[in-house]
Amino acid sequence: MVTPMDPTALGFLLAENRRMPMHVGGLQLFEPPPDAGEDYVREMYQQMRATDEVAPLFRKRPYRSVKTGGQYVWIDDDEFDIDYHVRHNALPQPGRPRELMELVSHLHSTRMARERPLWEWHLIEGLRDGRVAMYAKLHHALVDGVSANRLLQSVLTTDPDQRGMPAPWAARPRARAARAQEQAERSLASLPLSVLRQALGVAVDAAGLPKALYTTLSRSLRNQTSALALYAPRTILNQKITGARRFAAQDWPVERLRAIGKASGTTINDVVLAMCSGAMRDYLLALDELPETSLISMVPVGLRAKESQVASAEGGNAVGSVMVQLGTQLADPLDRLQAVHRSMRDGKEALASMTPMQILAMSALGQVPAVLPTMLKLGGVPKPPYNLIISNVPGPRVTHYFNGARLVGNYPLSIPIDGMALNITCTSYDGRMDFGLTGCRRSVPHLQRILTHLDDALVELEQAVGV
Repeated sequence: MVTPMDPTALGFLLAENRRMPMHVGGLQLFEPPPDAGEDYVREMYQQMRATDEVAPLFRKRPYRSVKTGGQYVWIDDDEFDIDYHVRHNALPQPGRPRELMELVSHLHSTRMARERPLWEWHLIEGLRDGRVAMYAKLHHALVDGVSANRLLQSVLTTDPDQRGMPAPWAARPRARAARAQEQAERSLASLPLSVLRQALGVAVDAAGLPKALYTTLSRSLRNQTSALALYAPRTILNQKITGARRFAAQDWPVERLRAIGKASGTTINDVVLAMCSGAMRDYLLALDELPETSLISMVPVGLRAKESQVASAEGGNAVGSVMVQLGTQLADPLDRLQAVHRSMRDGKEALASMTPMQILAMSALGQVPAVLPTMLKLGGVPKPPYNLIISNVPGPRVTHYFNGARLVGNYPLSIPIDGMALNITCTSYDGRMDFGLTGCRRSVPHLQRILTHLDDALVELEQAVGV
């Protein structure tokens, strides 16, 4: 089975190198059920690897040849090995969160081989409090952050007594039923037609691109929020990175963020960005590296897959972006919150005037300065188009379980790149906001201290709005 590869997926493949693995990940923490025995983790591992049929998304790998015109496509891996992808790990003593973070940092640093499907799943035991961890990584060419989070949620349930639940990579009955039609549509013979369909979809929408481009450039030149930024200062985050990663995670009650938003007339996402603004201000001040002008964050904005015309029903990427001014030059936390709120509001208004395809095109334009030097193998790091990436991915609002194990933490991992050594991603779950910080081990010294700064920033915001 051959499937055409959309431009976004291709871009992530071409941008990848030894220092920049292009996979997203997730760390989930579970409390075993009350009836769990001594062999609970081993039995869970055996059950998950004993999947009868693997879903197509987890069997496909990148491939190119003369038959594909030298272009990358997706093909089914006819030598698929579940034992390569699903692994059982144990932490060294004393099994603290520190040991878990070190293991996950190491696992997230390694690039996946393109000769195999681009995913791994690690079941991790040995935490001294008895919890069980699952770390998953999937290439960004397969899924974006939103799709990855939905994939993790798809095998969870709100019923603590439900058992016999499938692994995330197991084929669902619905997928099996549609297999014949999918194979017919995605065969090598139909590949040119599929590409033509996508090209026609872009062409139909292309008439409005000049206006969208003019609007984006005009706003950028005036230093207003849009999909492109021209005034990001250079910081210690904006340098060439190494392949080594460091990961840190922590969560806070969503109600605390909601109370700040309600008192200030802002959104929970604004409060998340203001927390990050305050944390980065304190972090860079401590290193004597705070620039005089505001840091710029690239903030992904999810698009509905049906409207974007490029996202597949299985995985895929449908993401636009705005460049948000964080107000890190402002000492007052309330001023920073209002600055973030205005910038995010202006960015959304700018995107509202475009179609989904135009948003994707303008967002891609904003990424060019970040990814083009890597794709063209150019040396050095140009002036940064933005300073860091901050994402907020919605998650389940109630408690979920996997075969009786209660999910108690869901922390996302993302992708640092050359010139952007830090990525902050958070997701909401069961009344808490789970933050995951992924950074280059060398370029972001003492990354774990940013967690303390995030907590301090939240307290400052509460005091500033009187909650």
